[in-house]
Amino acid sequence: MPSHEEGLDPDNWQSFAKAVHDLLDECIHRLQCVEDYPWRPVPEDIHQRYLIGESPLDMNELVAALKTDVMPYATGNTHPRFFGWVHGTGLATGLLTEMASAAMNSNCGGRDHGMTYMEREVIDWTKSAMGFPAGASGVLVAGTSQATVIALAAARVRALGPEVRVSGQAGQWLTAYTGPGTHSAIRKAVELLGIGSENLRIIPENERGMDPHLLRKEIARDRAAGAMPFAIIATAGSVDLGKFDDLKELASVAAEEDVWLHVDGAFGAWTRLAEEPWRGLSDGIELADSLACDFHKWMFVQYDCGLVLIRDEHEHRQAFSMRPSYLTSYDQGLAGGEPWYCDYGIDLSRGNRALKVWAALRSYGPQKLGQAITRCCQLAQYMAELIAEDGAMQLQAPVVSSLCVFTADGRLGGAEQSEMNVAIAQRLQIEGAAVFSTTNINNVTYLRAAITNHRTRRADVARALHAVVAARDRQL
Repeated sequence: MPSHEEGLDPDNWQSFAKAVHDLLDECIHRLQCVEDYPWRPVPEDIHQRYLIGESPLDMNELVAALKTDVMPYATGNTHPRFFGWVHGTGLATGLLTEMASAAMNSNCGGRDHGMTYMEREVIDWTKSAMGFPAGASGVLVAGTSQATVIALAAARVRALGPEVRVSGQAGQWLTAYTGPGTHSAIRKAVELLGIGSENLRIIPENERGMDPHLLRKEIARDRAAGAMPFAIIATAGSVDLGKFDDLKELASVAAEEDVWLHVDGAFGAWTRLAEEPWRGLSDGIELADSLACDFHKWMFVQYDCGLVLIRDEHEHRQAFSMRPSYLTSYDQGLAGGEPWYCDYGIDLSRGNRALKVWAALRSYGPQKLGQAITRCCQLAQYMAELIAEDGAMQLQAPVVSSLCVFTADGRLGGAEQSEMNVAIAQRLQIEGAAVFSTTNINNVTYLRAAITNHRTRRADVARALHAVVAARDRQL
């Protein structure tokens, strides 16, 4: 009978090390030969494979299960012809940092340890890259969805004062404003904060994005009706088409109206590292009161890692700081290390996100990462050129950044196009040829390629479109 004194560490560390090296070899192989591992449908018996059961596995059995039953059924976003949604693709450095992070198992909610200082360095570097002032604050989060909640919570504190945390909105009618290309995370955020999605005004676009004239009119209309406009939410890289609002113009509106300007830069904020003309797309981002962006998208690091930056550190801290006695800090020992990141967001228990970002910046450098971002934009333009050459395929809109939305056959009616595009997307995914996602614009479903993949080359773009044409021709 086992002793209650037994711990959970391996009984035989040499055997454990051998199992780890076996798995590490498999991981390196998958990264080295990534083209051989597209998305594949999960088998029908996957639930049986994943049953917990009563009998524990030894380490060798666990590694075998990881290699045969787990790793083959990933999202597939490491593959060079994965263009679905806006997925990040991961870096080789991430394999190292995830191992180190797992061994350290740091809680990054606060206290005096190295990862607290590393997170500050990552945030300070990003503030500089985005043109935010040195006194701005920030915190690493799961992603832009969480970052948006944090930013709008700080905006609400500015509008209603810190007492909103205790008394709620006390009958105040808050309204926010965004464009039609906004991400669903914006709506979720205003719902979670109790503002209500019906108070999120969708402002029509002009050729440069959200129309500032119509925005001013809507703000004036709401004020006249007794509402308190509190936030404008601009988009740097829209979900469907990769479009950018005129951030400078919207910053002028926000200043005139004394309204918080938040920028959703989930992937598009990182055009700040790209070459022209793409770098200029995000001009004005430095004027925002807050910015949400993801390192796990166009900065390629492993999931998950997003960031919120907030211009006014005091307003940021007012929205979240809470220190019961068990979180008392001191000037010496592990309870030092102020400021603590639990005072700037939702989480007290936080994983180590900074290490993988720091390693990417130190290993590749901002210039090389920026070149990869530029190449993604160039590849989207190349895809558009190939589509134009086909004759039957048609672009839905000009390519602005790294998103390309098109139909496999523009000669068909809308319903027929939708049916064909959905069928092609599914077929190519199942065959492992390429992953396109779809989007619906004006009641037509289109194929959508979001190229945020540092592994993609021109040959991959050509092969993916060749697969689209072949699938189309088989259906005609």
